[in-house]
Amino acid sequence: MRLSDEWFTAIAESEVGNDTIFVSGRCDIDEFIQSGKFRERAEVTWHYDADAKGMPNEGTATLMEEVLAVLKRAMEKNKLAILTGVYTGAGERNMVFYTRNIPAFGNTLNEALAPFELLPLTIYTEKDPEWCEYNEMCHLRCDDIEASLGDDDDSL
Repeated sequence: MRLSDEWFTAIAESEVGNDTIFVSGRCDIDEFIQSGKFRERAEVTWHYDADAKGMPNEGTATLMEEVLAVLKRAMEKNKLAILTGVYTGAGERNMVFYTRNIPAFGNTLNEALAPFELLPLTIYTEKDPEWCEYNEMCHLRCDDIEASLGDDDDSL
């Protein structure tokens, strides 16, 4: 299985308030889904002090990108876990991975983050063999495409 590094970007609204959430979702991972090996979802959430638009300040955003790159590299090195989505806005960044093994994911996460000072992260895991969260995120992409097309159906 070859892992693509193709991503789409979509915009959503937070469930509470009117904050914009920027969504980055991974494309071309059907082989990983169909393999049946990645049956558990791990969400790593970073809570931050948000500006008026719900976004992190420049220093926090830079650190978040560094941490994201380190985690992605560590998890995908041996295909222990696949980063499938990143949501940023409303005072948090949520990094979504699908993994083969939660305990190994936890160990790798701790090893990868050891060089950093303590970060404001929470971890949530759940069995998701049907990739429900990923499929829901992909619908955001479809919604964005439909919205950008507008109501030009009269031309048909």
